[in-house]
Amino acid sequence: MAQIEKEIAAMHFLRLLSIPVLTAVFVAVPVLWALPEGLTFWRTLAIVLGWAGCGLLLASLLLMLRETALAHSLGGLERMYRWHHVAGVGAYVLLLAHPLALAADAWRESPHLAWQMLSPASEGWPVWLGWISLLFLMSGLAATFWSKAPYRTWRWLHGLLGVGVLFGMLHLVLLGISEAVIAAVLLAVLLLAWRMIRVDLGTAARPFVVRSVHPIADAMVEISLQPLSTALASAAGQFVLVAFFDGGRFRGCREYHPFTVSSIQPDGQISIAIKSLGDCTQLIQSVEVGVAVRVQGPFGVFLAERPPGPALWVAGGIGITPFIGLLRESPPSWATTLLYLYRRESDAAFLNELRVLAAAAPLLSVNAVATGDDLPDLPSLLPDSTSLLGRHCYLCGPPAMIAGVRQVLLKRGVKADHIHFERFDFR
Repeated sequence: MAQIEKEIAAMHFLRLLSIPVLTAVFVAVPVLWALPEGLTFWRTLAIVLGWAGCGLLLASLLLMLRETALAHSLGGLERMYRWHHVAGVGAYVLLLAHPLALAADAWRESPHLAWQMLSPASEGWPVWLGWISLLFLMSGLAATFWSKAPYRTWRWLHGLLGVGVLFGMLHLVLLGISEAVIAAVLLAVLLLAWRMIRVDLGTAARPFVVRSVHPIADAMVEISLQPLSTALASAAGQFVLVAFFDGGRFRGCREYHPFTVSSIQPDGQISIAIKSLGDCTQLIQSVEVGVAVRVQGPFGVFLAERPPGPALWVAGGIGITPFIGLLRESPPSWATTLLYLYRRESDAAFLNELRVLAAAAPLLSVNAVATGDDLPDLPSLLPDSTSLLGRHCYLCGPPAMIAGVRQVLLKRGVKADHIHFERFDFR
């Protein structure tokens, strides 16, 4: 058991390194190529900042691709999107500092010359395009921090990041820097086109059709999807990105949203659980049999390659779905404690089935708790330090619950790398 855990830990460590190393390569290659000699400190810094920002932008574009193999190699789609945001913000900061460093270099001659370096009114199209690029990048980044923006508005604003990248590359071309820029422009266009064709236009998705719809709790349904082509190679606990289209009297919202796979059949049929949390998911509650669906994925790694040994599962609300998927597949092989938190029994998806599964699984201990509308008393509900010794903990539910549970577990001596969870906010 110790050897298997070491092998899994080593694999996780390599995945943790994958994105930082990849991002460092994207930054180092253009910086080393453009590193000047014989220039002043500030002008050298300006060049380094500009090319480092370009490298971060390209890394950010790569990390917004939704490719199953890529996501698996880099530690999951959620992790890729988190680094996509970090790289995008870092690129904007570096590119904004680029003209400031040029102005600092000009300040040695005169403040007026420094201002001219910053003012596009006194410069030509190369500088204008540089500032236009920064404005588009700023607009796109604003969408990242506008968490309550309507999805369509957010998507439109976020698309401005790609426009900003292309304007920035054109800025470099007009400055006469053409050798490396051509390669960077081609790579940027390739990544943007790949994202648009494979993700936004849905060519990476596979066709499915709604086979059945069953209510599982208030404002929650479980939908079975039948593949119309090759089945997905999904595993229990993973999630897929699903868009519902039209069929019969139903008119789908056609937007891709993440839903956890709750069961997998030998014929490739999968089931997903959907809770009404917004306009689109509310509409899906009334979906009909026969509606056309497209599915991207599968994604998700936090329940994959679980090391042997005792475990703690903590689910909040619809966060029970990956755990019910695992239990439907097979009972736990090691002592497992499941803490299931929900507001009231009418909100508790799969509760009756969970009780039946628990009765047939001697190694599974279930504590289902109705918390009401108040915040649950997590310290009193979670196992004590002695019971947590050596356990891996898997959390799925609202972000506030995950943060609260993680804080209690850390205080009780659980190692950070023994706490596993995924977020599903891919904005």
